[in-house]
Amino acid sequence: MLRNFITDVLQPSRVITAVRRQQNMSLHDRIIPYLETAGLYHLARLNSQWFWVDESLLSAFIERWRPETHTFHMPFGECTITLQDVAYQLGLPIDGAPVSGCLTEFENLMEHGRPAWVWFRELFGELPPQSKVKQMTVCYTWFHERFRVLPADATDETVRVYARAYILMLLSSQLFADKNANRVHLRWLPYLASLDDLGRYSWGSAALAWLYRCLCRGTNRNVVNLAGPLHLLQSWIFWRFPSLRPTGFDRFGFSLASRWAEFVPRNDAGAQRLVSARLALDRLRVHDFVWEPYSSADVAAVIHPEILADEHRRLWTAVTSLIYFAAIEWHQVDRVLPQFGGVQHLPDVALNIDWLHAKDGRGGDRWFPTYYQEWHQLWENRHQSVIWVDRVLDPGPSADYLEWWCRVAHRFLSPDVAFQDPRPIVLTEEARHRGSSQAPPRVHVYDRPDNRRVDRRRRIGTRTTDREWREFADRLEQDVPGAEAGDPVDYRVPRRRGRRPPARPDRRGAPDGGPSEQGGGTGHVAAEDVVG
Repeated sequence: MLRNFITDVLQPSRVITAVRRQQNMSLHDRIIPYLETAGLYHLARLNSQWFWVDESLLSAFIERWRPETHTFHMPFGECTITLQDVAYQLGLPIDGAPVSGCLTEFENLMEHGRPAWVWFRELFGELPPQSKVKQMTVCYTWFHERFRVLPADATDETVRVYARAYILMLLSSQLFADKNANRVHLRWLPYLASLDDLGRYSWGSAALAWLYRCLCRGTNRNVVNLAGPLHLLQSWIFWRFPSLRPTGFDRFGFSLASRWAEFVPRNDAGAQRLVSARLALDRLRVHDFVWEPYSSADVAAVIHPEILADEHRRLWTAVTSLIYFAAIEWHQVDRVLPQFGGVQHLPDVALNIDWLHAKDGRGGDRWFPTYYQEWHQLWENRHQSVIWVDRVLDPGPSADYLEWWCRVAHRFLSPDVAFQDPRPIVLTEEARHRGSSQAPPRVHVYDRPDNRRVDRRRRIGTRTTDREWREFADRLEQDVPGAEAGDPVDYRVPRRRGRRPPARPDRRGAPDGGPSEQGGGTGHVAAEDVVG
C-alpha cells in the first residue's frame, strides 16, 4: 500500500547512473611495499572485490547536495563527507603535498619533464598499439591484459614497471575515475616516475576534492552519469544513517568501507526507489544521524594507527582548500561541528567559489600550482586554518541553529501530501460551524433484507458434509406456497437416519412404520420469501 501510494502521489525524477570500473589486477606480494610507501595499500585491499552502489539512494542524496556549502541539506541540519571520513573509510593519508601539476605538456610546463609518449616508453618499457590510443589516453583493456599478472621470475626493474601499472590503474579506477571510464589518462606519468616519492602526497584531500566536484556537477539536472569515488559516498551514508543501511553487514575490518564489499543493491524500478529514498530522507530526525560513528570500541579495535598520526588527524577540522589538478574545492567543516563532537551554532556566510566550479582543465593545459596559486597557498597554510572544537557529551545543533535552519532551509523535497496520513479525516473550522441542521428531512423506509442470504451467512460453517450443503442449497431454491410475509421460515436440513430394515407386516398385511407416499416427507418445507 505504501509503495503504491508513493508511486501514485510522488513524481519520479532523475536516477543517476554510476560510471565506475574495477581494475581486477592481481596484488602480488612484491608490489605491496610500493603501495605501502605510497600510502595506497589500504585502498588496494578494497580493490579485491567489486563495490556495487545503490544508484537510487545516491541520487536522493545528490538532490540534497549544495555546491555553495559542500554539504547535504537535511531536515535536521547540514552534514557532509570530511577528511576524517576519507581517512577512516579508505585509509588514505591526509597531510602532504597537493595532487596537482599539468595534464599533458610535461616537457613545456614542468622541470625535467619529457614528452608524454617518450616518458611512457621509459616507464612501461613499450608503447601501446595505435588502436589503443586516443589523444592522451590509453585503452583500459591494454593495461589490464599487459600487466595483470606479474611473472614469477620478474626482476626488480620488472616489478617496478608492474607496480607503476598497478598504481596507475588503482588511481584511475578507485579514486579519480571520470566518465571516460574505459581509458586511462597520462596525467599520472610524473608521479609514477618516482615511486619512492608517492608517499609525500595528500591522496585523501585529492580524493575528497574530486568527490566534491563530481557531486557539484551532479546537481545539474541535465547530468545523468556520475563518476568519482562513489563507494566512499555510499559507505559514508551507511555508517552515518543506520535506517538506510542494509542488514546483515555487522562484521567489518579496516578500512571501514570494506564492510559493504558484498552488498548488492536492487537497481530495478529505479524511479520508484528514488521516490522512496527521497521520502525517507524527508522523514529523518536529528537522532537518525550518527554524529560520531568512529568513536565506538568496535572501530577502535580494527583501526590502523598510522591514520591517527598527529600530522593527519589535526587536519580533520581544517577549513581549507582541497586540490586535485584543476578541481579546487572548499573543506567547510565549520558547518558540521557535531560530526567532531561539538555543538553547531549559526555558521558564517558560505564562501562563493562559483568561478572555480567553472574550471575543469579543458581549454588548454597549464601549470595549475601557478594558475591557482592563491588556493595552493591556502593548502600550504592548512595547519593555521584548523579550528578548535569544544567537545560535548551530546553533540548536535543548537536551538538558535535549528530555529534559523527551519526558517531558511529547503528541508523537504517531497510534496506535502506525502507527509499526510490518509486515514484520519481533518475536521476544518468550516465543517465545525456547519453542524447537522442542514441535512434535509427524509421519509423513513423499512429495510428489505434477503432472508435467504442472511440465513446463509448465519449458517456458514454449520454444515458438516458436502451432501448436507447440496441439500441445503436445493431446499433454498424450493418455493413454498402459502407463506406469508413476516412468517418465520425454517431452513434447517433434516437429520438423516440410517436406512431401516423393512418392517414386519401387521395383521392387515401393511408394513408397520415409515412415512406413506402421501405423507410428503418430514414436515419441514421451504417457504417463498414475500417481498410485498
